[in-house]
Amino acid sequence: MSRFVEAKGEEPKPRYGIANLERRKHKRFSVNLPVAYHRIDSPIPSSGQTGNISEGGFMLYLKEKMEVGQQLRLKLFFSLGSGLKSIEGMGELVWIGAPGDEKWGSYACGVKFLRISPEDQTKLEEFLKTIAP
Repeated sequence: MSRFVEAKGEEPKPRYGIANLERRKHKRFSVNLPVAYHRIDSPIPSSGQTGNISEGGFMLYLKEKMEVGQQLRLKLFFSLGSGLKSIEGMGELVWIGAPGDEKWGSYACGVKFLRISPEDQTKLEEFLKTIAP
């Protein structure tokens, strides 16, 4: 049996009308966390930084250009309680922003969790509760 489960989420629903209000399944929290990642087809590690995070995914700042649909192995680091914690999983790039954010890197990307262990999903939910207003 696989140690991963499918991440929570559903396909976005089309929006119509004059007002195009954003409706996310999960609330996003602005937080900068270090991320280690590598492409599924490469063992070479790279690093990035989150811009925000939710139970379903996060915004990731990268120094390299990637394509929508690229899958990554991910490890996010954060403090929880008195120690440093991490979660691991797989994600997919669902959007790529325009280059130019000099602070964190050249490209902002949206990452959707594809697979995350139940234990890591629980750690993520506990962490998000600590930063929720």
